[in-house]
Amino acid sequence: MKVQQHIKNEKDFLASLKILDDNFFTRKDVVKIARELLGKIIVTNFNHQLTAARITETEAYNGIIDKASHAFNYRRTKRTEIMYANGGVAYVYLCYGIHHLFNVVTNIKDVPHAILIRAAEPLFGVDVMLQRTNKQKAGYRLTSGPGNVSKALGIFTHHTGIDLKSKDFFIAGDGMKISPSNIIVTHRIGVDYAAEDALLPYRFYIRDNKFVSG
Repeated sequence: MKVQQHIKNEKDFLASLKILDDNFFTRKDVVKIARELLGKIIVTNFNHQLTAARITETEAYNGIIDKASHAFNYRRTKRTEIMYANGGVAYVYLCYGIHHLFNVVTNIKDVPHAILIRAAEPLFGVDVMLQRTNKQKAGYRLTSGPGNVSKALGIFTHHTGIDLKSKDFFIAGDGMKISPSNIIVTHRIGVDYAAEDALLPYRFYIRDNKFVSG
């Protein structure tokens, strides 16, 4: 399978986007925001290398009352402190000492909600993504799974705290809206430790999209 870049011209691509503002990220309902992030576009422009991908899969983490959240029961560490920031910034943490996982912080200051970006569909900069991931051909696994998303888009833990409206790293819309009938809702992946909260219907992905984690 060959991934096709949808837009060739960088200027035209950027002109088609509208960066999401604070009002999108600071709302109270993290589950609703996780659904509405489907179809939105992550754009990075690190070292003058523009890459972009459309979000196809998300997971919501409901802060202090969610046993799967890093901030459960008011847990507050050097790593998780950014979760208590005002919504609209990046939280990137290292998983298994290997994978850099990109989360979007939501809600207002001191309410530690976050959304994990689990998968996305490449739109721009596929050649750069291939270089970053050491892949020869672009297939579904290029940006399926949260570790692959971050690697392809050049996102690392040092990007924690960056404003997601910055010129080098932002989330935007291009007018696409995913209808409720095309959104699959399931429990989250890999959070068995969260007991009953592992069964919460907080994972969302676009129906029939191949760029979704296993």
